[in-house]
Amino acid sequence: MTDSNRKDDATSSGPRWWRFPLVWMVIGGPAVVVVASFVTLWLALGTPDPVVDPDYYRKGVEINRTLVDKKLMPAVAGRNHAATPGIDLAVPARN
Repeated sequence: MTDSNRKDDATSSGPRWWRFPLVWMVIGGPAVVVVASFVTLWLALGTPDPVVDPDYYRKGVEINRTLVDKKLMPAVAGRNHAATPGIDLAVPARN
C-alpha cells in the first residue's frame, strides 16, 4: 500500500472521532466529575472545620431539659394554681 492509498482510506472512512457530539458527551461526564472533585478538594482544604465542644453531650441534654420544661410550663402553672387554696391568694385591689 502506498501513502496515497492510506490517505484515501482514512478520509473515505468518514469524519474523525472528535467530530461526533456523542463522543464529547461521553468524555464530558467524567471530565465534569474530575473538575468537581478538585473544587471539592480545594474547598475542603481551604475551609477550617468548626471546633466541637468536648462537652457537647451534656450541653445537648441540658438544652433538651429546658425545652421540655418550657413545653410543660402552662400545665405546671395550671396545676399550681388549682392546688393553691383561694384564701392564701392576695385579693386584687379594685379601684
